[in-house]
Amino acid sequence: MSFVDKDLMCSTCGLEFVFSAGEQQFFSDKGFTNDPKHCKQCKAIGSKKRPLISTRIMCSECGIDTIVPFKPTQKRPVLCRECFDNHMKAAHA
Repeated sequence: MSFVDKDLMCSTCGLEFVFSAGEQQFFSDKGFTNDPKHCKQCKAIGSKKRPLISTRIMCSECGIDTIVPFKPTQKRPVLCRECFDNHMKAAHA
């Protein structure tokens, strides 16, 4: 497959940036199907400014009150660190 440079619009700053043929080849080799949404500058800034998320939950297995580093969005059980580690060990045993 032949790639040519593409001009894209950054969804953060609104400026145009070039998605080079080489970058497209790299994306294709990695199996990525979507074009990038952010220019390199916004991507670099964004990765440093993402707020840390923490959510207080009750472990679905042992019932202790704990904090997890994500916001549960699906109706799946949420585990504390110890129960999660135990599940991972059991899955790999």
